Amino acid sequence: MNAKTEQVDDIRLVALPTAVNVAEMFVRFSLSEWRLSAMQDEAGQTARRLVAAAVEVADQSQPGFLLVRLRLTGQHLAVELEADRVAMPPELAGSRAGLVDLTVGGRLAWCELGLPSGMNASSVPLPRREPRRSPAAERLGDEPDVDPAVIQRILHGLGGQHGE
Repeated sequence: MNAKTEQVDDIRLVALPTAVNVAEMFVRFSLSEWRLSAMQDEAGQTARRLVAAAVEVADQSQPGFLLVRLRLTGQHLAVELEADRVAMPPELAGSRAGLVDLTVGGRLAWCELGLPSGMNASSVPLPRREPRRSPAAERLGDEPDVDPAVIQRILHGLGGQHGE
């Protein structure tokens, strides 16, 4: 088994009830980017449970921050939550899950989910994004032709590179 973390993504949220839905959306988006859509339901529910448990024990008059992290390692996807106050949801008691006190303060709750059969963390492709133009650029249409001599004059006027 390869225990090296291959990919990681995280989001920082305020420990309020709205964080539960945002955490699930984050998990679904990240797993879609990693082409692990088959794990969205299970991982989304795991994140919801971890965040809901942390929100429940948080001080609602002064809510702190939650850090929700997804980590691909070996044959597992780890769903992690860091906060000052963390509780393990009873629904995750029988799974590969736990609580760890952090040396810098706070706690880490985690739960490992097995990757789909025949997959390991190093076989999950990195997300690829196609270059896109902004909506404003799309409205303008085709890119204008740019005269290199004009650019050189502008740079010269700004004190930049001088033409040769």
